[in-house]
Amino acid sequence: MSEQLNGKTIAILATDGFEQVELTEPMKALKDAGAEVHVVSPKSGSIQGFNHFDKGDAVPVDKTLSETDPSIYQGLVLPGGAHNPDALRIDDDALAFVRAFFDAGKPVAAICHAPWILIDAGVVEGRRLTSYKTIRTDLRNAGAEVVDEEVVTDQGLVSSRDPDDLPAFRAKMIEEFAEGRHAEQAEAAQEAPRPVAH
Repeated sequence: MSEQLNGKTIAILATDGFEQVELTEPMKALKDAGAEVHVVSPKSGSIQGFNHFDKGDAVPVDKTLSETDPSIYQGLVLPGGAHNPDALRIDDDALAFVRAFFDAGKPVAAICHAPWILIDAGVVEGRRLTSYKTIRTDLRNAGAEVVDEEVVTDQGLVSSRDPDDLPAFRAKMIEEFAEGRHAEQAEAAQEAPRPVAH
């Protein structure tokens, strides 16, 4: 597994309030598999992690959204935590960054509350995925098929429910990132209606 992602650059999109292990564990797994990983955020400097309700560690930001371009990445990770995706889902630059991966058919991995971002990016309609239990109604209302499984894959979109699912999430994420572009994902994204900008 140590060379599966050699030569690939992966983005982790997050801001303050991310669930710490949902960023740090996927990042470590990606690096262990040979990927270069950039933490991308709307803000520069560092972003604050949380362990549920308790403040965790700050993580350095490698690139701000204004400093980078989704075209240089071969995959995207969206960590959860309640505050992090709630902030990103109303950030038009963050939503455009996420949509670009779907438009290009590039694999995306989202865990816990992170599918909230996908709703506002307009990319969940007709997709099969899972999430933290409190946002499943939101996903259904946005047209997704929601299931209660530790990891779900649908045309390059990997999703999991919570930190307990991280082992399965990490393994499937690396498998999908190694596989690369999914033409079906790009086709589905092109046909999806676009949300109105905030």
